[in-house]
Formats: sequence, structure tokens, C-alpha cells
Amino acid sequence: MTSPSNDGTLEAGEQRLCEQVLGRDPVLRRRAIAKTITLLESTRPDHRLRADALLNALLPHGGQSFRLGISGVPGVGKSTFIEALGLHLIAQGHRVAVLAVDPSSSVSGGSILGDKTRMEQLSIQEAAYIRPSPSGGTLGGVAERTREAMIVCEAAGYDVVIVETVGVGQSETAVHGMTDMFCLLQLPNAGDDLQAIKKGVMELADLVVINKADIDVNAATRARAQITSALRLFGQHGNPEHAHHLEDLWHPEVLQLSALKNTGVSEFWQTVSRYRELQQRSGRLAARRHAQDEAWMWERIDAGLKALFRSHAQVREALAPLTTEVRAGRVAASVAARRLLDLFH
Repeated sequence: MTSPSNDGTLEAGEQRLCEQVLGRDPVLRRRAIAKTITLLESTRPDHRLRADALLNALLPHGGQSFRLGISGVPGVGKSTFIEALGLHLIAQGHRVAVLAVDPSSSVSGGSILGDKTRMEQLSIQEAAYIRPSPSGGTLGGVAERTREAMIVCEAAGYDVVIVETVGVGQSETAVHGMTDMFCLLQLPNAGDDLQAIKKGVMELADLVVINKADIDVNAATRARAQITSALRLFGQHGNPEHAHHLEDLWHPEVLQLSALKNTGVSEFWQTVSRYRELQQRSGRLAARRHAQDEAWMWERIDAGLKALFRSHAQVREALAPLTTEVRAGRVAASVAARRLLDLFH
């Protein structure tokens, strides 16, 4: 393929991809989505130019879906839950895209969980698209290009986009910053020790789901009551978005379900629909998206500046010896940073 011109005009190859993503042929569309996201994930500068032009062409066709973030500790049943939810939504006439962010292999850099292989029934549905992507070591384990992949899926007509994270480190914060609703999955015994639940994560949650409730109904019921009380406390003494005395605000809820038994999934989506309606009516959904877009821009600026800094010839030459001096305790880290920044300027 030829490269796009500097003004962002699409060349023949990218124009064809764009038309296929927006087209009605399901086979061509699926293939074009995969090729487009692969292009977006590439680190080659010439690929980046092509990807930017293609992304801008698709942008007016995106933004129409509901973006749902799913997180939780390993073993909580995220993939089973997402598959049950996806099948339920497809039965209702929705088209569902799942962007499952795997931790990266330290050897190959590729995905090591293989979420697609763990959603066998959903992956064969024509109305579903599943894209497992390696996190690439980015902050929070959320793939660097996940936001761009969401736009591609939305342009292709998927009206529900689910982002699944690895559920470790700060991935919850990252997925909250790119979705319309953040759902945290917990195990039935989670309520037994609320000290084990990070307060910051609970404050981010718009909805908490106790999965595998069929294993121990009493434990799940007890967890639901304790987490509900904790969320109410957080609203009173912390996050104003969750303040329970404000009638027009969404108050985080706690649900019990069993994805494996497929019980409670319908009630979950009804709750999500109530949230969406309230947030749209109040204008908070649009405001959240606008804030996320601005944060995304600054995040990419920060990443771009860091890349330029590391590729600067004089910085590259001085970086290794200065790092050695810092590690040896002969130069203060702040002094070394200023010297490197002076070289960059």
C-alpha cells in the first residue's frame, strides 16, 4: 500500500479498508476490522501515518455504542460472564465487540491468556467480534490502542463494546477512563474482608457484581450487604459522583449472579440500561466522554514526548552513563533528569 499524504487523505489501500469496515459484507468487514486494528497497534512510523488517516476517516462513524468496562481479580469469571452477557445481548438484537486485554508475555510480547479461546460460543456468533490484545506493558495493563480499537468497532456497527482488563495493578483506573460504565466483579467471599478491596477501586465502580453466587448463596448475600454499605460510605465521605443524597445521580448498586448458570444476566443488563438512561438524560454521559477524549489526547502527547526524548541523539548518548551515575549514588536523580532535559531542549 502507498502511504497517505501529509494532509491525512486516504490512499487506495486505506480507502478500501475504510469502506469494508463500514460495509455490509460480514466477512470483508470482520477481516477489515482485524487489519485496521493491527495497523493501529503497529509501532512503525509509516504504519502510524496510515493508521492516523484511517482513524480520522472512521471517527465520524464511531461514538454510537455503549462502552462497558469489566474488571476483577483473576479467577472471578470475567470471560464466562462476558460470554453469557454477549449471548444475551445478541439474542436481543445487539451487536457486541469484546476488546479483551491480556497481560503480555515477557518472552514474546504477545497475549498469554487467549480470551478468545475461553469464549467459544460467543466467538462463533456473526454479531460478535472478539479481539484479544497484549497489554504491551502499558500502565494498568490496558492496551495502548484500545481506545482506537473501540472507534473502529463502533464504526463497524457494534452497538455494545465491552473492554475486559487483566484486573491487576491500576488497570481498573485505566478502563474507567475509557468507558461509559465501569463494572467490578467480585467473588462471594469478598464481603468477608472488605480490607482486601482497594478503596480507590470501589470508588470507581458504577456497578459491583458478585459472580459465582451459586457456589455459596449465604456468602454472596452477606458480601452484597457489606459492599453496599461500603459504597454508601464512600459516597458520603468521598466521591461526589456517588453521593446518595443527590436524587439525580446514579447510586452504585451491587448485584448477585451466576454467569455459569446464566442466572441474573438479564437483571444485570436491565440495571445497565437504567444507568445509561439516567446518565444520558442528565448529560453526564456526554460530559464523561468529552473529558475522556481530552485525557486521551494528553496521554498520547505525554507518550509521544517520551518517545521523542528517548530517540534524541544527544539524550541517547548521555542516558547510559548518567543512569550509571544515578544508580551509583554519585549524581542525584533530579540533577540527571535536568541535564538530560537540557540536552533535549
